[in-house]
Amino acid sequence: MLKGLMQDAPLLVSSLIEHAARCHPDAEIVSRTAEGTINRCTYQDVGRRSKGLATALLGLGVGPGERIGTLAWNGYRHMEMYYGVSGIGAVLHTIHPRQFPEQLEYVVNHAEDRLLFFDVTFAPLVERLAPLLRTVEHFVAMTDRKNLPLSDIPNLLCYEDLIADRGKDFAWPTFDETSASSLCYTGGTTGTPKGVLYSHRSTLLHAFALCAADSMALSANEVALLATPMFHVSAWGVPYAAAMCGMKLVLPGPANDGRSLYSLMRDERATLALGAPNVWEPVFAHADATHRNPRKDLCLRRVIVGGAPLGSELTDQFASRFGATVTQVWGMTETSPIGAVCAPLPKHAGASGNPAAAPGTTQGRSPFGIEMRIVDDAGRKLPHDGQTKGHLLLRGPWVAAGYFGSTDASLLDADGFFDTGDIATIDQDGYLQVTDRAADAIRYGDEWMSSGELETLAVAHPGVFEAAVIALACAPSRERRLLVVLKRTDFELSREDMLEYLAARLDRCWLPDDVAFVEHLPHTATGKVRKGQLREMFANHSWPTDRAVPTI
Repeated sequence: MLKGLMQDAPLLVSSLIEHAARCHPDAEIVSRTAEGTINRCTYQDVGRRSKGLATALLGLGVGPGERIGTLAWNGYRHMEMYYGVSGIGAVLHTIHPRQFPEQLEYVVNHAEDRLLFFDVTFAPLVERLAPLLRTVEHFVAMTDRKNLPLSDIPNLLCYEDLIADRGKDFAWPTFDETSASSLCYTGGTTGTPKGVLYSHRSTLLHAFALCAADSMALSANEVALLATPMFHVSAWGVPYAAAMCGMKLVLPGPANDGRSLYSLMRDERATLALGAPNVWEPVFAHADATHRNPRKDLCLRRVIVGGAPLGSELTDQFASRFGATVTQVWGMTETSPIGAVCAPLPKHAGASGNPAAAPGTTQGRSPFGIEMRIVDDAGRKLPHDGQTKGHLLLRGPWVAAGYFGSTDASLLDADGFFDTGDIATIDQDGYLQVTDRAADAIRYGDEWMSSGELETLAVAHPGVFEAAVIALACAPSRERRLLVVLKRTDFELSREDMLEYLAARLDRCWLPDDVAFVEHLPHTATGKVRKGQLREMFANHSWPTDRAVPTI
């Protein structure tokens, strides 16, 4: 095989901040800090200070592959850690602070974090957790000496003291681009959180994808309010892509209320905002309560939304009141996380008042680097016709092949595809529509129905506050579906009432096998129903002998 005569430079995270400091040194990073102040710095500053952090970590004996944890908001110090930790070959473990304490204890101990960096708002939490964290040698408060928290946290260090006057002559080391760069744990909605270990190569290729015009189109021409948390899935990889392209970043820190986000967008003249759908409801409420005119106050042109299904109301609100288009992105922790972007094709132009809405409520099309397929239960490929539902599989250079610390060698099938656990359709243009989690989808013959559809119908009942559908194994190769209902306290509602209500709106083959009522539904820290816990709660459920509905 004749090889090309090109230079072989490894794709390393440190090369991003070196490029940023060299090619767009004055581009700004504006942060609201945990102390409540506004900090302004540049990519040149972040590059210099991340070298100081790298030098300090090496001085503490941190070696390649060792994990360094963070409990931190979106801010400039957290961004310095993105580069200072990974740049020396160590692994940045960003921890979701809204997880339950037992989950936090689990992920820190499972990752074997050697140091734990934290914003001062998390000092009480860290103080409670510290005795339980077996491998953490030092705790580092990400602040200056003046704001160092008074606490009983052992081996406490001050971030600003740690990096002061360091790194002036530091040069980033070179190593294999497939080395681990960062670690993020899944949310644990279906069981114990699992660690997804990203590489330098996967991170840079993912950043290239975010800058592509038909993807998220990040560029130096944008000013981006990043409400997507840096503690989960690297804030969709935006801090890396921003350094690549020179985009100004506006980081809201711990203040994610409507007034704070609105004022940051106004004062920094943000043209782009990124965050989950629930982030924007308080912004709308603030604009209503203060009689603001977002079209006059703001420069917002685009909003990128992910992490939860996108409703038409949110799209309409941004279009009519803010003059901004909304683009939905889809992915998961195992896909770094971008797996699809709902950008319109040329044929969608003029199809509606908002061209970006032309593909409807789909999750979008995969960028170059992600290959999708849907298969049946036997693993046979199914057509991409927009109608046929099947198990969604993904393959690509930023898709996980295994979980950190797992005894399973690989997550992949014989063709190298990762099973997402979702049921989906894909149309002839490549637009993905995720309909359900495979564990919760309702199957009848060769057809699938989304449990989300059944849950939506159930919640429409005036006596239902919240509902969830789970699948339970009741015999070998046989499952039944249980509708778990949290009913309103001022309403009388029986199993028969609920089934009768659903039967009037659904074909009987799609009805649940039984209905159970609970005093509360368990949720994750981000508000998702913990269906794995529900399955444990109802593992020994007594199914009715008088079959009012057919077995599914």
